[in-house]
Amino acid sequence: MPTITALRERRRGRVAVELDGAPWRELPVGVVARAGLAQGRALDRPALRLLRRELRREEALAVATRALRSRDLSQRRLAERLERASVSPAAAAASLAALSGAGLVDDRRFAANRAGSLADRGYGDAAIRHDLEGQGVAPELVAAALQALEAELVRAQRLIEARGPGARTARYLTSKGFGEDALEAALGAGFANDP
Repeated sequence: MPTITALRERRRGRVAVELDGAPWRELPVGVVARAGLAQGRALDRPALRLLRRELRREEALAVATRALRSRDLSQRRLAERLERASVSPAAAAASLAALSGAGLVDDRRFAANRAGSLADRGYGDAAIRHDLEGQGVAPELVAAALQALEAELVRAQRLIEARGPGARTARYLTSKGFGEDALEAALGAGFANDP
């Protein structure tokens, strides 16, 4: 059974592991610590299993943090990204739990930010709801995010002021997910009855 004879610190948070006096692998410091690797420890089956599990967990965290580096993601979208990267379900669940616990993955924050961004870009409540549900956000979080936004009527009126009233604007607002009630209130009740 091979025995760890040396652990040497390397660049950028990595440790070189030597087995029986010969170089074996370079591993991340966190994996070495969590797997309990130490000089003089024998690498038997249970130790190798633990090391393998910690390496999978480290890989899952690396994939997840790379995905989150460019933009915020919902928990479901991040889980899908981990699945596409062939991360094991257990490692994916552990990394999602760790990232959620650290506050890096938060569906409530994601829903509020995404809803605000879409509202600023001129989308109505129906389009925002559809987008958030497509991202895998829970219905109660979608409702809370929509409730926190400026009223749909006010947003519709602002767009009508910028584009001018008329059938073309009504079609535009409908395509952007504004509801009939907001359109009628913003454009006037008489407009809804026009052919």
